[in-house]
Amino acid sequence: MEKNLEFIGEQLKKLTAIPSPSSYTEKAAEYLMETLKEMGYEPELSNKGNVLVTIGGEGNPLVLASHIDTLGAMVRSIKDNGRLRPTTLGGHQWRTADGENCTVHTRDGRVYTGVVLNTEPSAHVADEKVEQTEENMEILLDENVENKEDIDALGIQVGDIIAMDPRTVITESGYIKSRFLDDKLSAAILLGLAKAVKDEGITLHRKVSLLFTVYEEVGHGGSYVPADTAEMISVDMGCVGADLGCTERMVSICAKDSGGPYNYNLITALVNTAKAHGLDFAIDVYPHYGSDVEATLRAGYDIRHGLIGPGVYASHNYERSHMDGVKNTYELVKAYVTE
Repeated sequence: MEKNLEFIGEQLKKLTAIPSPSSYTEKAAEYLMETLKEMGYEPELSNKGNVLVTIGGEGNPLVLASHIDTLGAMVRSIKDNGRLRPTTLGGHQWRTADGENCTVHTRDGRVYTGVVLNTEPSAHVADEKVEQTEENMEILLDENVENKEDIDALGIQVGDIIAMDPRTVITESGYIKSRFLDDKLSAAILLGLAKAVKDEGITLHRKVSLLFTVYEEVGHGGSYVPADTAEMISVDMGCVGADLGCTERMVSICAKDSGGPYNYNLITALVNTAKAHGLDFAIDVYPHYGSDVEATLRAGYDIRHGLIGPGVYASHNYERSHMDGVKNTYELVKAYVTE
């Protein structure tokens, strides 16, 4: 198990190092395609950009879904002073990004570094603190620019992608700190499962496919799945916070979120599996959450649906989890597909 956890940690670092705000996910998808092929699988890349791979088994098809798109921003306009006005991609919270380093990606492949700041960030200058709302935020490039013409000369345009620095760290005590653990941590867990199936010769008791989606943060990542899908589980992040039982060291099993209740029998089966294996888990209700599998249901698929994930604290912020939460999530998924 230690080797599996080490592999998952390595994959997390590699995935978070690839900027992939919603719509700008091609390089992350290419990385998944290459990695899965190296394992001996035959992944497929959809027109939309999702990556699908069947890892074994027959009958009663199950899809395990995670997403590789992240929060981020896009250039909305170029200011007269040479700074960039952003617009949000996904549920990005600007107050959590004030002072964060970032990169700007142009359509011709150029990359520029910069920093996210509000329009008056200096405590020694401002009479009053500026509210950290989108209209008060701007990107300062690490370039000598003073006007729109200077920005034009760099090749930066409206619609270019702004990606925040993930700052991924795994401590000796097992804590995982990074932006975009939602949901690159669970994507790494599913890669760990795929590797274990090959390396350990694990027998799957049903057809199991992994789906890595690229538009989850904007609501339609899982809107298309294989036609034979009978059951689908979003392996995303488990929420940690007030009125919730999950911690960063547990696997969370979601009973209900903003989209309503998850399939009662499937949630019961996951709970029974977690109990049978002595896993540290919680059943929780997330008040402000939506998952890929809900997009699948809204698209008209007749499936049983569920949602699980390692506990993640400070979601849509600089997030934190723990390798124990990774282990509990991995063991739950593995047990569910092998027994």
